Amino acid sequence: MRQIVLDTETTGLDPEEGHRIIEIGCVELLNRRPTGNNYHQYIQPDRDVEEGALDVHGITNAFLADKPRFADVAQDFLEYIKGAELIIHNAPFDIGFINYELALAKANHEDDGERATKIEEHCTIEDTLVFARKIHPGRKNDLDSLCKRYNIDNSERTFHGALLDAEILADVYLVMTGGQAGLFDEGRGVAQHWVGDSNIKRLDSNRAPLLIIRANEQEMAAHETWLDEINQTSGGRCLWRKPDA
Repeated sequence: MRQIVLDTETTGLDPEEGHRIIEIGCVELLNRRPTGNNYHQYIQPDRDVEEGALDVHGITNAFLADKPRFADVAQDFLEYIKGAELIIHNAPFDIGFINYELALAKANHEDDGERATKIEEHCTIEDTLVFARKIHPGRKNDLDSLCKRYNIDNSERTFHGALLDAEILADVYLVMTGGQAGLFDEGRGVAQHWVGDSNIKRLDSNRAPLLIIRANEQEMAAHETWLDEINQTSGGRCLWRKPDA
């Protein structure tokens, strides 16, 4: 199962007013594990960044001046996300901007009829804001609020940034859809998941046989109750629950 946690930053709030994407950040998950094969791209929007947007993400016109345009990176981006499930917080915002950019890119390359104009032609989409509202009705479900609710450290988030927000959303998504992230981690979830060979402890071959302690009936029942709760809050996605034959 390949999932791409995606976020964008833009020049303003509405593509219908001519606003454009200036940053795309993606985090790849395979079977709910971060791979490190992330995607990050700044984009020259051919227009000024609105002051309100600048206050949010801090990305200036001068910084973007030498960056590639969306049409120049569109095919590489589509190849990266192709066939994956996109995980996005408030998906209509990001999808609206991406589809607007794809349509512009196709209009500017009339000789290339193969260019896609809809991200839905390449991926399925899950909106974590919709999911959060289902399991936390009547509560604030923006990304910062979810970080507080799930004790996820977002202290590095002085400004919004597409890749940083995608990394934080990946942590939130994994916890929110079953609590199956961070079980063996220290600090923030996916960014610290793989610790490398240096922390692997080898057992002495001359050691005494290990004592095996099996769960009793009460413990097994408590475990099944816990899995039931995970399965319910994750919409049937508990990886520890075997599917029905």
